[in-house]
Amino acid sequence: MSTAPQVLLVDDHELVRVGVKSAVTEVRGVAVRWLEADTLEEAIRIFAAVPGIDLVLLDLNLADSKGLQGLRLFLQKHPLARVAVFSATQDEFVVRQARVLGAVGYVSKGSNVHQLQEALISILQSPHGIEGRLPPIGTASFPRLPVTAAYDRVAELGPRHLEILELVLSGCTNQEISTATKLSLGTVKNYVSSLLLALDVRSRSHLISLFR
Repeated sequence: MSTAPQVLLVDDHELVRVGVKSAVTEVRGVAVRWLEADTLEEAIRIFAAVPGIDLVLLDLNLADSKGLQGLRLFLQKHPLARVAVFSATQDEFVVRQARVLGAVGYVSKGSNVHQLQEALISILQSPHGIEGRLPPIGTASFPRLPVTAAYDRVAELGPRHLEILELVLSGCTNQEISTATKLSLGTVKNYVSSLLLALDVRSRSHLISLFR
């Protein structure tokens, strides 16, 4: 890596952005050029306006996007962008779905400085994985996860159910899910009820606990 990597950090907490930039000032002796955004809309605009951004480090919960919707929307606008999720959650479903949606890495907000540096180095030095494939689960790019029966059942769900599940796990209310998906509130309630039934759980909190 001979030129300064450009990383767009998308997080709505200024102190978090300051901390990350202070923790990672260089990669393998090369200074990192940090760009910042505090909303998804601003991040999409900056990526379009600034050439040569090597990586987008994207928080999952922003003022204008919830859960993996932000990742999905960003990659719809910029399909060639290299986006790593930056999140406090390490829910198995969320991590795996982020990878399926096209994230090139998943960086925990709970990482210490060394772990954060190693994760970014791993992602930046492997632009597209081996022969275009994404890095596997259990590397510096993606945390190692257990295989659970809950995940096996999730794998059988359809895309709309998965979309609703992503939003439930990110803490969205039914009304927020309705707004994000443009589905009626009644339809959202039906989807949530069918998720509870499919995953054999008693309540929304029980559902969320499966992925903690």
